[in-house]
Amino acid sequence: MSFYERLDYIVKRNNSCVCVGLDSNLDRIPPHLRKDKTVGEAIFEFNRQIIETTADLICAYKPNLAFYEAQGPAGLRALKRTLDFISDKYPDVLKVADAKRGDIGSTNEGYTRAIFDYFGFDAVTLHPYLGREALEPFLAREDKGLIILCRTSNPGAGELQDLISEHPRHGRLPLYKWVAHQVAEKWNENKNCCLVVGATYPEELREVRAIAAEMPFLIPGIGAQGGDVEKTVKAGQNSQGRGMIINSSRGIIFVSDGKDFAQVARQKTKELKEMINQFRRSGD
Repeated sequence: MSFYERLDYIVKRNNSCVCVGLDSNLDRIPPHLRKDKTVGEAIFEFNRQIIETTADLICAYKPNLAFYEAQGPAGLRALKRTLDFISDKYPDVLKVADAKRGDIGSTNEGYTRAIFDYFGFDAVTLHPYLGREALEPFLAREDKGLIILCRTSNPGAGELQDLISEHPRHGRLPLYKWVAHQVAEKWNENKNCCLVVGATYPEELREVRAIAAEMPFLIPGIGAQGGDVEKTVKAGQNSQGRGMIINSSRGIIFVSDGKDFAQVARQKTKELKEMINQFRRSGD
């Protein structure tokens, strides 16, 4: 199945557009897990319990590679164990690399092998700044999801993303709309592209949905960043009430630092799923 087909399948099966961000910062992992464990064991055990209590409520997990890289080899081994665990136990759940890669083509060939072939991710976040030619090693992977940064959720996103220039077909546009048009009209020949559009900018999310039609979006910014669920879903869903991977990280995984952390994470995931589903339109 293509990435689009796999996403539609898991969203329908679990009736969920929720993505849990496994931003497993060692400093915030509950103390009882860090006691008498190595760094790698503590990270993996934290992830394992989160996964086992939430896998039936979500469509994807999204580890941010920075938190694993920060711990050196032990962190990267924990990441690999986590991904293998998901693949073995919950093979239909998607694994998204929050890696924000994007470099010259030969470097990207190395990134694709590492992210897709070694770690086994199903999708990756990418920078568009170097253009299509540089991203060709990613774009050629027809079975993988390529999630291009478009309108990010951070407060300073507009510094560059709102810059206006003249588009040859669509007139004067901010840069984020240029990116949306380029990806939707020129880069998505293999039907494997997606866009990152933050929940913290619902009007821009609506505008990008109008450009990108049915294309899936990764939507960060719900939870700790304060994105509004109702506005996000109404602006971000496609015509089938799907096409969204709505991420929450800290608002799920770090709500409790006690021995009940995994059950609390399950409850927060369930609450978010139900909130999202209130505002989704019915599809096929």
